[in-house]
Amino acid sequence: MWRELAELAFPEAGFSAPVDAAGVAAAEQRLGSSLPAGLADLLRETDGIVGHYGTDTVWPLERIVEDNLRFWSDSSFADLYMPFDALLFFGDNGGGDQFACVRRPARADIFVWQHEDDSRRWVARDLADYLKRSLTDVEDDWYE
Repeated sequence: MWRELAELAFPEAGFSAPVDAAGVAAAEQRLGSSLPAGLADLLRETDGIVGHYGTDTVWPLERIVEDNLRFWSDSSFADLYMPFDALLFFGDNGGGDQFACVRRPARADIFVWQHEDDSRRWVARDLADYLKRSLTDVEDDWYE
């Protein structure tokens, strides 16, 4: 389902080998919480999606885990940014802005974190909407 959705929006999208259920479970254990159901399903179909110009529209699972653990625990971020613990980052625009699911309270909406000004703004109603919007538009600032 997820690969087909991505290919409809951008036929040249890149895919990786899927993550098995044990890999998803191990990632969730490291994160200390479950992945959103849609993201977990997507990762079981493909370990990330590469969009226009090689942009990591959806990161591989290992990057999702490593980047989020760093964002949630790096004390230097506390001096620069609002807390990130309510978000689960999973992709970027190739220029520093990152896309996230909402962990707490759990909801389907997707937000962009704009690194220049630490703003967080709604960009899509769910992961499917995010994929359609981000992969259909060639521009890296489709959410502006």
